[in-house]
Amino acid sequence: MRTINFIPVSSKKLYIQIYNQILSEIEVGVVKEGEKLPSERELCELFNVSRAPVRQALSALELNGVIYSRQGEGIFVKNSKVLTGNFQTTFFLKLISPEDIVEARMSIEPLIIEFAAIRATDEDIKALQKTIKKMEEETKAGIYVPETDETLHKQIAEASHNDLFIKFMSAISNAMKQQEMWHFIRDRTVTRPDYRDINFEEHLSLIKAIEEHNAKEAVELMTSHMENLYDRYWKA
Repeated sequence: MRTINFIPVSSKKLYIQIYNQILSEIEVGVVKEGEKLPSERELCELFNVSRAPVRQALSALELNGVIYSRQGEGIFVKNSKVLTGNFQTTFFLKLISPEDIVEARMSIEPLIIEFAAIRATDEDIKALQKTIKKMEEETKAGIYVPETDETLHKQIAEASHNDLFIKFMSAISNAMKQQEMWHFIRDRTVTRPDYRDINFEEHLSLIKAIEEHNAKEAVELMTSHMENLYDRYWKA
């Protein structure tokens, strides 16, 4: 393997820039099929970035069949080229990035739940209780159902009785559904048994805060939940 020459990246869409540079080095043969890429930590140092965009770029490369990982051994090149016009490649590049989604949720969902805790009606609370019960049953059965998670956050927005908040959450939900890389990373992180159980407990606490109309507690819990979501996706 020849010397890899990566260029420090600018702040805009870091993972796409990192993805393109790694793919370019693979395509020109700097790193050949079967050879090992630098570790995540080394890539962070080479690109002078945090782990999050490096992990996103590597996940996208793996999603597109360019690299693969071996537990405890590292990341290896699987194919030296991605076909021009490859649907998955162009798909993820054109859509909102997973980091954009998490960033938006971290910013807006604590605000949404504050109003939900203040304004939730008995009907809203019954709907939330029904969904959290379903999540509990799924968790006990050892499964994670994204649609249940999505429904719960949708119902929290509806409990805010603010039409714009509801539209914001609908837009975020649509972005998550359309983003293939979001699904790919989610399925490798949040669906793990340890995260699945914690995820349920966090949602249960959120619903209890709304039931008690404790806005301050709800905001703190949602802020913590969103921060934990970020950690699960990018730091695990």
